[in-house]
Amino acid sequence: MAELTDEPQRIIPINIEDEMRGAYIDYSMSVIISRALPDVRDGLKPVHRRVLYGMSDLGVSYNRAHKKSARIVGEVLGKYHPHGDSSVYDTMVRMAQDWSLRYPLVDGQGNFGSVDGDSPAAMRYTEARLKRLADELLGDLDKNTVDFQPNFDDSLQEPTVLPARFPNLLVNGSSGIAVGMATNMAPHNLTEVVNGIVAYLENPEITVEGLMEYVTAPDFPTGGIIYGHEGVKQALRTGRGRIVMRAKATIETYGPGGNRERIIVTEIPYQVNKASMIAKTAELINDKQIEGISDLRDESDRDGMRIVYEIRQADSASVVLNNLYKKTQLQASFGVNNVALVKGRPLTLNLRDLIVHFVEHRQEVVIRRTQYELAEARKRAHILEGLLRALDYLDKVIELIRASPDGDAARAALMRFFDDKPFSRSKLGRLIEQDATAAPAPLGLTDVQARAILDMRLQRLTGLERDKLEQEYDELAKAIEYFLNVLASQELRNQIIRDELFEMRERYGDARRTRIEYDAADLDDEDLIEELPMVVTISNAGYIKRTALTEYREQKRGGVGSRGVATAREDDFNEHLFVASSHAYLLFFTESGRCFWKKVYQLAEGGKTTKGTHIKNVLGDVLGADPVRAVLPVRELKSADYLENTFLVFCTEQGVIKKTTLEAYSRPRTAGIIAISINEGDRLLDVCLTNGSSDIVMALRSGRAIRFPETNVRPMGRGATGVRGISLRVRAGADDEAEEVDADLPETDELTADDAATRDRVVGMVCVSNAASETLLVISEKGYGKRSEISEYRTTKRGGKGIKTMQVTEKTGELVAIKNVAPDDDLMIINRSGITIRTSVSQIPVLGRATQGVRVIRLTDDDAISSVAKIAGDDKEPEVVAEAVAEVTAGVTAEPVGPTIELTTEEPAAGEE
Repeated sequence: MAELTDEPQRIIPINIEDEMRGAYIDYSMSVIISRALPDVRDGLKPVHRRVLYGMSDLGVSYNRAHKKSARIVGEVLGKYHPHGDSSVYDTMVRMAQDWSLRYPLVDGQGNFGSVDGDSPAAMRYTEARLKRLADELLGDLDKNTVDFQPNFDDSLQEPTVLPARFPNLLVNGSSGIAVGMATNMAPHNLTEVVNGIVAYLENPEITVEGLMEYVTAPDFPTGGIIYGHEGVKQALRTGRGRIVMRAKATIETYGPGGNRERIIVTEIPYQVNKASMIAKTAELINDKQIEGISDLRDESDRDGMRIVYEIRQADSASVVLNNLYKKTQLQASFGVNNVALVKGRPLTLNLRDLIVHFVEHRQEVVIRRTQYELAEARKRAHILEGLLRALDYLDKVIELIRASPDGDAARAALMRFFDDKPFSRSKLGRLIEQDATAAPAPLGLTDVQARAILDMRLQRLTGLERDKLEQEYDELAKAIEYFLNVLASQELRNQIIRDELFEMRERYGDARRTRIEYDAADLDDEDLIEELPMVVTISNAGYIKRTALTEYREQKRGGVGSRGVATAREDDFNEHLFVASSHAYLLFFTESGRCFWKKVYQLAEGGKTTKGTHIKNVLGDVLGADPVRAVLPVRELKSADYLENTFLVFCTEQGVIKKTTLEAYSRPRTAGIIAISINEGDRLLDVCLTNGSSDIVMALRSGRAIRFPETNVRPMGRGATGVRGISLRVRAGADDEAEEVDADLPETDELTADDAATRDRVVGMVCVSNAASETLLVISEKGYGKRSEISEYRTTKRGGKGIKTMQVTEKTGELVAIKNVAPDDDLMIINRSGITIRTSVSQIPVLGRATQGVRVIRLTDDDAISSVAKIAGDDKEPEVVAEAVAEVTAGVTAEPVGPTIELTTEEPAAGEE
């Protein structure tokens, strides 16, 4: 039993809050500095550095035999890393996986895991050695290039950082979770990184944007696609960003006649587990969250990755692929967070910072290496000087040595003898004089030189050996001079770093694996909808829908047509029709001059005989009582160059015209915007897209038309009214050819309601960009039409009364449509009874502009044509969907994608859509 003593115990009171705070901070810093974050200089965490140094110390270089992984792990654990063996082995395994590191540092032999997430074999079964690239990290360690520190038990020394001849942190990246912070750095291409560093060395003032011309984006070991460059630019500029990665996929056709499709994936995003991705995709297919896939197979082998998605015959492979991108890990993101240790402190670094710190490290390595080599060269040159001096007095030296009783006496006799003997070949002395930091050379022999003379072999006394000593001395003198120049010149050190980097690039550089897709937006619902040409129809009462173009077949001129669209009510008729891509924007322009936006795919889809949805339900309550008068399909609203150089030309029923850049209408708003200011008693009639250099043709119901250059209309603001395009006149007593009038009219030339009732009205406007290949088509309300050469319409000033474009009679009826057409175009003609006909423009003859034309469609006595739409020539074969509507699917042009329309809309009846 322990004896109780009366001695007082020493108890020190400690505030538990202060103790826990201090202990936690110590723990945090230990994790940050000694475990989780890489050093900016060599890009390695302590465990990586110890594994590489331990393997080098063990002698498992790239040109040596592999050794058991267990032997290597034991070496590292016993000497440098006082933690579990799994941390060391897992680190070594990752450095050997070519799907984890862009440039692996360990050459593994055996099962080191797979991209499917399979675990590596136990360390007793695998073998490893260093890659040659790892030797570039470890090179020059023996030349005092970096500091060393004691290991965990102070029995050995280990490097605090590696010399690193290449920027390992940039080319291989890093990831780790510390306390209160984390790092996730992307790998890059070695060739690009070297080019960027060289650009910085040549121009230290270069910006991040300048460096991005060389280091374009991360380069992942698994390849794939970087989808969108904005995240990359943000990450390179700030050190933080989100990079969207996609698998590399191609669509193949197979089967009889090539009527089946399949998706082949050959590269997947970085850090995605292939087996897990396939399993989760199969679950989504079984749960009907992804449709259209009939079979899913993994055909990967040692020759490469191959994942096959077979598509059902009725589905589109491109749509299925977009669904896979949206719902599976075929698309993933990499969150860049460039946090690394800079002089022991964690900092967030951009591209330029990483390059600057690497170059500073290499500068220090080159300086310390040069200092070491200079010292070694001086030592050797000092000895050579002693040997050469001894050879100058060879006989006397031999005599002194023979007369001496022992070695110490001989050394002392030699040093006394040379005290007053000059050395005529002392190049080292002159070099020392140039180096203010070096100690002056002594006149006589030093103890080191005397010992070297005594240790000299008799073979050195031959003439040939004497010449070799002199040659070596001369070379050392040149080397010392070079080392001194290196230490004195930063430019020379930069050149050394440049040359070493070029050597790295020549030996290890390769092509990019990851492809970059620029200007790509995030995946949205539009990507899941196949892009096809659509026929959009709108009834007089305002019912709108879209129908696939392939449902319409071509007929001969004069045919009776086919039942195209059923109407919502018996007194309604289908008034307007045009062709547009399913991904196009629809710009709705109302009678009062407001503009609204909708995508074509957002319209209700139906067959030729379905009724559609009322336009008020499409646009919502924002439309109010303002009827839609024109709709314009526009392919896209993002390209700044296109928006600034493309114009909207507005035409009103009273002949007013206005031109505004498309950019003013490129920001969709739910509530709409003011597109044009309309005069009292007038209303918007037509809108078209132009390239700024077209000719404008405006036609009146009375059969007259005017042609004038678009340049006569200056661009105006979005809220402007416009200027006079064509003069209206009272219909009675019109002359055939009216004289031109001065077009310099005020911006607002209003008509009273009484004047408007007695004057003519504009029926349409076309913008002509290629008069040589197009003709002007006019159609009357009773089914007559013709084509005329545009050259027959002379160019005048805007604001004139125009010339005759069609002989209007009681038989033909008044003019209802004017179009510019090419011979291979088609026409879609729709009448008030709902009958449509598709006919080729080539079947309508080219006649003089003053003629009445030929019958285009047969009508009953109580029927009339209500609308005419042009279909581009590429649409003439409905079954060739991939080639249909070049202007609709091939991209944006300066011409409108489809014709504009005009309609009147009524409130939908109760219960109707």
